[in-house]
Amino acid sequence: MPSATPLANKIAAVTGGGGGIGGGISRLFAESGAAVVVNDIDPDLAAAAVGDITDAGGRAISVVGDITDADVVAQFHQAAVELGGGRVDVLVNNVGDYRPGAGKFIRTTEADWDAQIDITFRHVLRCTHAFMPTMVEGGGGTIVNVSTVEALRAMPRIAVYSAANAAIIAFTRSVALEMADQNIRVNCIAPDMAVTLQTPLDQMLRGRPLEQVTRSIPLCRFGNPDDFAEVALFLASDQSRFMTGQTIPVDGGTMTAQGWYRRSDGRGFTNLPDAP
Repeated sequence: MPSATPLANKIAAVTGGGGGIGGGISRLFAESGAAVVVNDIDPDLAAAAVGDITDAGGRAISVVGDITDADVVAQFHQAAVELGGGRVDVLVNNVGDYRPGAGKFIRTTEADWDAQIDITFRHVLRCTHAFMPTMVEGGGGTIVNVSTVEALRAMPRIAVYSAANAAIIAFTRSVALEMADQNIRVNCIAPDMAVTLQTPLDQMLRGRPLEQVTRSIPLCRFGNPDDFAEVALFLASDQSRFMTGQTIPVDGGTMTAQGWYRRSDGRGFTNLPDAP
């Protein structure tokens, strides 16, 4: 039977760990035994996550700042090293944002591309590069990257976002191969249909009935932060000890459906979303 505290005595660092998916990961990791370093650009979200963790008897500290800033990455790494007495066991590269440069690619600018690559991909390189030597010195560790299903399929108006997230998946595979003999595992989750502060429910519904929208999700509901955090916990813990270089869609089945929708009359499926 899996341990109730699969991260007992581990030191975990989570970017964007105050709210949304990252907030769910920080809280669940602490509940699972880890001492957590929470990075977030929003001081209130960071404080709320640390407060929830410590109120529940866990250990957590925060590093407030924009993780796209190299100095913040250095502070984040140093805080984790100090908390762990020189050891860091788990890194979650969670931060990302589809909004910089959103719109038809032909209308975007190089400044848009740079902003999108910084917020989605470059910090993954920086954080991994900062934390990995510490993991090597400590005898191993796990890295969980957060991409998106939009890296695995086409989606209009966020071309650079999709490309940057596809880079995360390719980076996950390559670094996992490089570091396997150092007992460092690197895996990735690819969320879809997540209700978070960045993608609130009313924004996704856009005035449409909930039942109409959830017909496009095989599991018939949107995902909550805990749904994604549980898979991140699996990848961070020894429960996935024989896995590395993998990307798991956590999407309620949308990648499986590939455009098939439940009919509103309950009689099977249609690939015509405007049909009954």
